[in-house]
Amino acid sequence: MARKTFDAIVLGLGAMGSSTLYHLAKRGVRVLGIDRFAPPHKYGSTHGDTRITRLAVGEGEVYSPLAIRSHEIWRELEAETKNELLNSTGMLVVSSASKTSTLHVPGFFENTIAAAKKFNIRHDLMDSADIRKRFPQFNIRNDERGYYEYEAGYLKPEKCVETFLDLSLKLGAQLNRNETVVSYSQCDDGVLVKTDKNEYSCGQLIVTAGPWVHSFLPEPLKKHFKIYRQILFWYDIADRAESFQPKNFPVFIWEIQGKPQGIYGFPAIDGPKGGLKLATEQYLQTTPPDDYNKTVTEDEISKMYADYVRSQFPDLASRCVKAVTCLYTQTPDAHFVVDYLPESKNVLFASPCSGHGFKHSAALGECLAEMSLDGSSKIDLGPFSWSRFS
Repeated sequence: MARKTFDAIVLGLGAMGSSTLYHLAKRGVRVLGIDRFAPPHKYGSTHGDTRITRLAVGEGEVYSPLAIRSHEIWRELEAETKNELLNSTGMLVVSSASKTSTLHVPGFFENTIAAAKKFNIRHDLMDSADIRKRFPQFNIRNDERGYYEYEAGYLKPEKCVETFLDLSLKLGAQLNRNETVVSYSQCDDGVLVKTDKNEYSCGQLIVTAGPWVHSFLPEPLKKHFKIYRQILFWYDIADRAESFQPKNFPVFIWEIQGKPQGIYGFPAIDGPKGGLKLATEQYLQTTPPDDYNKTVTEDEISKMYADYVRSQFPDLASRCVKAVTCLYTQTPDAHFVVDYLPESKNVLFASPCSGHGFKHSAALGECLAEMSLDGSSKIDLGPFSWSRFS
């Protein structure tokens, strides 16, 4: 087949890639999106019904402009398509001086408050009595405190990706599902992309490959990314089911005591029989993205309940309604990489974002389109360059 030429190609169409494809198509460029599966799918990091979104970002205030702009874009898309993408249930972050668990970065709770103050994000600071009165579903200790953010909530990741892709097609983008990229290389007119079905050339290649990142990086850069299997659990609600509905229960992040990792979770969006979704994170065992265990064992379900659920939520039962796996792709400092490959002006790389990227994906796609077409983005992405690893 004759080689097809595009202004830009987006490799990988999960959270970042689908958003980037949309923003490029919106700018009127000839753009192709390629994914080895048929997104939205369950094989990478962009699935599981819900993702937390928050404006005051505990990973660092540099992220808040991305989260704020992403909320604006989600609302614009909702108005245009009538799809429900963002539900602002509010968010509770719980911490204490006695916490032993860690989240993505040190000082997560304090960073969250600092970002809220800097960007004038509406919030409340709560002591243990305040939390018990407002959210009795949480088994709060006397020395714990809370941060409550009004505009935070959850996104529907599959619906968000689907919306971006549908709008991209309407705007003239080409979308190739179930096509695997084999290689890319420099050529006379930019970048040559070879797949298992065809060859393409483009002026700009944007790589948003998620946990398949190693396949598209030169050897010296691969060491900065590790892939981890994570598990999402939905536990049965034994009592007070109405109190866990979205109108009564926030998304939450809890730096708990006595365990190495925090937990996070969501309201019961599927009603009392759908269970309450919550999860922790593990960074002890890495996994290849194409050959990891997608089955959640009874031992894993029992251990999660015993270690992280029973003591925190007395109204939840040990029965697990469902459990699924997903993949995190982590950098050493848990921060993003958004930069051109070294010594390249037309291969732009966006990292899988270390387990906290989905909330920023709408704005990051816009930034990637701006970098590709204008040479820079309106939101400063300098902190996410390769140079910090030098």
